[in-house]
Amino acid sequence: MVTFPQTAPPSSHGSSPGGTRGGSDARTASLEASPPRLPRDRHGNPIDLPAARSALDPLDARERLRWAQETFAGHFAVTTSFGIQSAVMLHMVSELARTGVGPTIPVLWVDTGYLPPETYRYAEDLRQRLHLDLHVFQADLSPARMEALHGRLWETGDAEDMRIYNRLRKVEPLDRGMDRLEVHCWASGVRAHQTDHRSAMQCLDPVRERWSLRPLLSWSRRDVYYYMQEHDLPQHPLFEQGYSTVGDWHTSAPDDGTTSGRATRFGGLQQECGIHLPGLMGEGI
Repeated sequence: MVTFPQTAPPSSHGSSPGGTRGGSDARTASLEASPPRLPRDRHGNPIDLPAARSALDPLDARERLRWAQETFAGHFAVTTSFGIQSAVMLHMVSELARTGVGPTIPVLWVDTGYLPPETYRYAEDLRQRLHLDLHVFQADLSPARMEALHGRLWETGDAEDMRIYNRLRKVEPLDRGMDRLEVHCWASGVRAHQTDHRSAMQCLDPVRERWSLRPLLSWSRRDVYYYMQEHDLPQHPLFEQGYSTVGDWHTSAPDDGTTSGRATRFGGLQQECGIHLPGLMGEGI
């Protein structure tokens, strides 16, 4: 099943209808002024973070997903970009659904409107193949409207413009989607070796007033490759063209022998789009 929002509601994170650059100031100020209001488990008990991490550390990726599914029953989701490694965790989600362990896990995807055609086709292939409960979220601003009001932000070479672009097209739509689905904990496929920020992550962290789970955090590229081989999962079409990571068409590039991995993204201005940073684009908590 694919669920698209029928209308674009006003942003719950303070952005104006025009997507002005100061749109999230109020929420950022609120985050900085008070501690995070982190959700509790299914029984209403607060999450003991050190104890949860100790329990999760020895578990494999599937068991970590099952832990979150049981702990946050009905309030757990998985996010995906339908990127190079996305099939791995999506397959694990599909297997949990197939075995009937707990409620179906929603899969959240932010469609920026700037993804390569190959990504859209790959997403549809995986959706059908794995029978995903897919929910698609998009920015309030269409690509054309954003460009008319703010220009082609990714072309300026200004790191702040890239931050604004990622906030408008990625972070805010995802947070609105998680608000709508009442997500208390979300899992992503980030891995420790991908960026400096990710190398400091733990298997469970608070991120923007929710719990963020990283089932694949310790996995290597070899682990990903062998899992996909074992389960006969299709590669992203751009993998064969030398891409080791892929996002929007205008800020993704194949490895060229001198630049590889996340260094090929965002025009080299940054490693993270902001989705995995603790506050809005790294601000606040």
